[in-house]
Amino acid sequence: MVTPAKSTWTGNQSLSEWDQIECTTYESVIYFYDPATTHFHAITQTLIDSLSHALVHFYPLAGRLRSFDNGRFELECNAHGALFVAAKLNADLAHFREDHFTPTPDFDRFLLPHINESLPIHELPLCLVQLTKFRCGGLSLSLTTSHIVTDGTSAANFMTEWARLARGLPLGKAPLLDKKAFRVGEMGRTPRFDHSKHFSNMPFLLKQPTVEELKKMKTTMVTLKLANEQVQKLKKRANQDRQISTTLETSRPYTRYEVLASHIWRCSTKARKHQREQPTACAITIDSRKRLQPPLPFSYFGNGVFDVMASCTSGDLLSKSLGFGASKVRSAIEMVTNDYILSAIDFLKSQQDLTEFQCSYKSSTNGGGKYCGNPNVGVVNWMNLAFEGIDFGWGKEIHFGPVYHQVDGDVWIFRSGDEDESLLIVICLLVEHVKAFKKYFFDDI
Repeated sequence: MVTPAKSTWTGNQSLSEWDQIECTTYESVIYFYDPATTHFHAITQTLIDSLSHALVHFYPLAGRLRSFDNGRFELECNAHGALFVAAKLNADLAHFREDHFTPTPDFDRFLLPHINESLPIHELPLCLVQLTKFRCGGLSLSLTTSHIVTDGTSAANFMTEWARLARGLPLGKAPLLDKKAFRVGEMGRTPRFDHSKHFSNMPFLLKQPTVEELKKMKTTMVTLKLANEQVQKLKKRANQDRQISTTLETSRPYTRYEVLASHIWRCSTKARKHQREQPTACAITIDSRKRLQPPLPFSYFGNGVFDVMASCTSGDLLSKSLGFGASKVRSAIEMVTNDYILSAIDFLKSQQDLTEFQCSYKSSTNGGGKYCGNPNVGVVNWMNLAFEGIDFGWGKEIHFGPVYHQVDGDVWIFRSGDEDESLLIVICLLVEHVKAFKKYFFDDI
C-alpha cells in the first residue's frame, strides 16, 4: 500500500452529482511496453517512489469511500494509500499482442490487481496499480480507479503527471480539486429543463430472450483499425448528406466522433438484425468541463462527464443516411449547455435516491439501475485524451487501451499511436454478431 510521501489534507469531501451516477464501480486502462534495459527491481522502486509523490497532489486517490442508503457517497481523505502490485508472468508479451492487443479475459486474470468487492466499501482502495513483467522482458502497467473519484480525463492527467515525476521532472499541472463549479454543498434549485428522457433507461429489446437463450449468450471484444483515409471517406459521405438537408445547410461539418458513432451504431444494428420498429439508442459521453460558463480547466479532478442519449427506431437509422445518425448524435451533444448542466445537477439533487441513475459494468443491470446492452451502443471518445505517450523513464508504451469488458455494445475510440493518424475501435458484442459487424463496418465505408 503506497501512501503519500508528505502529509496531505484529511477530512470528508462531498462529491458532485456527476461523481455519484452512471458507473459506480472501477474502470481500468492498461499500457504495454517493450523490454526495458533497466532492472525490474529498479523499475518497481521508481514507480512506487513516484506514485507516493504523485499522491501528495492527487490525494483523493489515497482515500476511501463511504456509502449511504440513498445511493450517495462521500470521500474520506485519509491517506490510507493506493495498492501497488508487482508481478512476473510466465508468458510472453506476444500472448497479449494479437489483433492490436484486443482485451481478453486473460487481461483481468493476470494483468489487473484483484479487487475483493465483498469487503465493505470503506476498506477498498480507490487506486490500484499492477506492474507485470513478461517472460520476454516486456512490461505492462495497469491503472484501476474508482469511477466515483475519476473520469477518463482525470485518470489521463494523473498518469501524465505520475510519469513526469518518475522521470525526475516537476509537476506539469496541479489537479483542480475544488468542486464548487458543480454546486457541491449548495441546495438544489428548481430544474429549468425536463430531464426525464436524459435520465431514463435505454431501450430494451421488443422480443426479450428467454432464460435459456440468455445462458447461451457470450460476449467477446474486437479491435478494428481505421486508416485516416477511411475516416475521411466516412466524414465526406456524412457531410454530403448534411448539405442535402434543408435544416442543417448552415451548420458546421460533422466531427469524426459524430460520424464514427453513427457508423458504429448503424453497423451494430444491422448485425443484430433488429426489427424495423425496434427502438435503439447510442449513449454519448459528454465532458461538461468545456461546456460550463466559465469553462472548467481539463485539470479538474473528478467526474466532469455524463451520458446523453441519441435515439430512434432501427428502421429509421438504417433506411436513412449515415448523416441521419450523425445528426441524432449531434443533437444530443448540442443539448448540453451550461444551463442544461446546472439544471441536471438540480434535478439529481432533488432525487431522494440516486441508485436508479447508477449502473455497473459487471453486468447489464445493477439492482434496478440503468440498463446497457443490445439494442444499444455506448461510444466512448478517448481520441482527445492525454492517455498515450506515457514514459516513466524506460520509453513510451507500444500500446494503450481498455481492458476486458462484457457489456454488449460498449465501444471505445482512440488513437492507434501510429504516425499514420489511424484510429482503433474496440467493441464488445455477442459472439454471434461479430462476423456480421466486421463485414458491415468495412463494407459500408
